[in-house]
Amino acid sequence: MKPKRILKWTAVTILLALILSIFAGFIAYWRSTNDCDRAAAATNPMKAIRYCEYGSPDVLKFEDVEKPMPKDDELLVRVRAASLNFIDAGLVRGPWVLRLLAGLRKPEFTGFGEDFAGVVEAVGKNVTEFKPGDEVFGGKRGSVAQYVCVRKDRVAPKPANVTFEQAGAVKHAGLTALQGLRTGKIHAGQKVLINGASGGVGTFALQIAKAFDTEVTAVCSTRNVEMARSLGADHVIDYTKEDFTKREERYDLLFDNVSNHSMAERRRILNPDGICVLAGIGSAGPTQELLGRIVRGLGAGLWSRFTDHKFAQYTTRMDQADLKFLSDLMAQGKVKPFVEKTYPITETAEALRYFEQGHARGKIVITVE
Repeated sequence: MKPKRILKWTAVTILLALILSIFAGFIAYWRSTNDCDRAAAATNPMKAIRYCEYGSPDVLKFEDVEKPMPKDDELLVRVRAASLNFIDAGLVRGPWVLRLLAGLRKPEFTGFGEDFAGVVEAVGKNVTEFKPGDEVFGGKRGSVAQYVCVRKDRVAPKPANVTFEQAGAVKHAGLTALQGLRTGKIHAGQKVLINGASGGVGTFALQIAKAFDTEVTAVCSTRNVEMARSLGADHVIDYTKEDFTKREERYDLLFDNVSNHSMAERRRILNPDGICVLAGIGSAGPTQELLGRIVRGLGAGLWSRFTDHKFAQYTTRMDQADLKFLSDLMAQGKVKPFVEKTYPITETAEALRYFEQGHARGKIVITVE
């Protein structure tokens, strides 16, 4: 076949593929909807926060929805508290990257939140590990509601020495911190630096690292120095006064919850066998630096594949054994979730507005009556 003909048919093929992609995207966009406009009155109502459109926190509504019924492997939990995470804010705002998963035109799932703590009200026939009256914590989408039905492998017992507000703050931030530190091969005797130690993930990472019997240095702003010390940090660096990457100290593990330094700067403060764990952007909520941090993190992760693996990335996953591990640490008094503010469920929009400012310390919790 002649070169001109090859080029012609290649161009035609690409054009057709582009037209089909646009058409498919158009169809997917308009098929992406929810049942908010079609929902009938709930026969067994409960109160919940949901959002039928993408947008600002004002799209969050406190409404009647149908109370769920547990399946064979589920528990019906009366929610007492739920907490906010950065992904919750992202899903409400609906950037196009997330819309590819959550619904192009409208959110397909309208429930809000995921972390929760509460009391088991009923169990499915295959559930033997829990019974009505048990206090639990875990994760289930749509957790900012009076009730959730959750699989038995997505909850763990709530320790008696922890409040519902504290337990409701654990699932996402606690697992992110624990699994990130394990990715960095944490063990006793190490020198660990937590960059971004005052947010939801950071406050957990600080305490969990201490529970592994390590020497912990926390990096935070001036107003959070005393908080970091109260959570057990051996040393605290105020980043408004000092750049930790210019110190002579070297670390075995850098848990980077902020990604606001170059790879070279972070590499410089690591010991020969040290590891920098890229924990994402923390839990301070979306900011103007969000995209830049994600790009830097991905870049470092890709670069690590072709170097000495000083940098490590991971994805937080639901793991009941890890939830139980966190439960044990709380029962032993080694981890105490730091809750800065609580809001009643009727003020969830206001809570999200505060969260999105990016200055929250620890966790922001929604209480459910």
